[in-house]
Amino acid sequence: MTIADQIRMLCKRSNISIAELARRTGQSPQNFNSKLNRESFTVDELEKIADAVGASFSREFVLLNGEKV
Repeated sequence: MTIADQIRMLCKRSNISIAELARRTGQSPQNFNSKLNRESFTVDELEKIADAVGASFSREFVLLNGEKV
C-alpha cells in the first residue's frame, strides 16, 4: 500500500475529505492533491497529517533479524 493510499484511508476512517485534511495541514487542496499524486510527503508533513486527525505517525527501519534501527 502506498502512502497516498494510506492517507486516503486515513481520511475515510476519520470522516474527512482530502480537501479538509489539506486545509487542516495548512496547504491548499490543489497542492495537497499534487503531493498525493507524486507521493512526495516529508516525514514532517506526515506527522502534521497525523496530528490533523488526532492520530500518531511512526517510522522505523526493521532489519531482517527484527532489530529496529
